Amino acid sequence: MTMEQVEQVEQVEQVRRFNRAVAERVGVLHDHYLGGARPYGQARLLWQIGDEGTHDVRSVRARLGLDSGYVSRLLRALERDGLVVVEPHPGDRRVRTVRLTEAGRQERALLDDRSDALAASLLAPLDARQRDQLTSAMAEVERLLTASVVSLEVIDPEHPDAAHCLRSYAAELRELFEGGFDPAHSLLPDPGELRAPHGLFLVARLHGEPVACAGLKLPAGAPAEIKRLWVCPRVRGLGLARRLLSELENRAARHGSDLVRLDTNKALEAATRLYRNSGYTEVPAFNDEPYAHHWFEKRLTLRTQ
Repeated sequence: MTMEQVEQVEQVEQVRRFNRAVAERVGVLHDHYLGGARPYGQARLLWQIGDEGTHDVRSVRARLGLDSGYVSRLLRALERDGLVVVEPHPGDRRVRTVRLTEAGRQERALLDDRSDALAASLLAPLDARQRDQLTSAMAEVERLLTASVVSLEVIDPEHPDAAHCLRSYAAELRELFEGGFDPAHSLLPDPGELRAPHGLFLVARLHGEPVACAGLKLPAGAPAEIKRLWVCPRVRGLGLARRLLSELENRAARHGSDLVRLDTNKALEAATRLYRNSGYTEVPAFNDEPYAHHWFEKRLTLRTQ
């Protein structure tokens, strides 16, 4: 095996050891999680539903990353025990909703108390330095695991998820730019420029929710151009901007482009740092974008996976 393959094998084994240690220590192997009346799957679903309001079953399932059949079986068990009510949405009977009963809220509160006690028991044997090390490591693992479940998909630029991202992008720019931001005055690409074969529009989703986007123009006989790269503030820190940028660069290279361009506003300091750190070089203006202060380009090479 190559050194890279050996490293991958060692990394996989480390992940498996970590999974085994966590499963054993937090008690997910037991039929009665946290000493309660039900296994971990039911307890986790009960907690995810929450003790306030009614939730779309589909969104709950997406948040947990479970298939619909398994969630249905878990819900039937909780419903049979009088902990949840599952019913059609009043506005759309094709959509199922779920809410906790009073008994469900009481059991969820008990699970919360026992979860706090379990967390405290993990920390109790450690000294202050070790507790800081453990909780810092847990925060980093949580961040990276969250990043690992973000999916990227090419969608139509007029898809509702694309529209949501672009509205959010424009709203944020209105707050950041001196004098605000009016999309009507910007060089926004026509949707047709972001559809194959002229381009593409990429959306990132976390638990089914659109959280980031970026467009790529692929004009014939001209450099590729990246447009409207945006990441929702609540998921910043997961490396999504760099991941989107890298994905678009590789797609442009596979398309045959050897040069990619982009422009940005001086208020977007983090974006400017990202571009510089990713190998982009500042160049003279190549368009008349009224909101741009910096123009960048980068030579591309096709990366193999």
